[in-house]
Amino acid sequence: MADCLFCRIVAGEIPAKIVKRSGDALAFRDIDAKAPVHVLVIPTRHIAAVRDIKGADGEQLLGRLLAFTAEVASELGLDGDGYRIVTNTGKNAGQSVDHLHFHVLGGRKMTWPPG
Repeated sequence: MADCLFCRIVAGEIPAKIVKRSGDALAFRDIDAKAPVHVLVIPTRHIAAVRDIKGADGEQLLGRLLAFTAEVASELGLDGDGYRIVTNTGKNAGQSVDHLHFHVLGGRKMTWPPG
């Protein structure tokens, strides 16, 4: 999708601090970090939000994305003390980019509600 910020990052048109890449997923540092470790994990193909994942192919992709997210967290040393994975769907939930993404947050104690 030509006007999607995250699709442009996947295409290399916009620079990002890449943490890890696979055929299905890309992990990169969030430029507006809310924790000492704040990485975004996105699918390399455009999917607007969780609600747009359909069928067996979508379910398999979602499983691969979550496994990739766990690998990224482990490689960043977050397994010991733990980490948070967050995704927002829609404007009222705080989704600011219409491309499915998971926030991986760690490196400090997470509070609830998030802040």
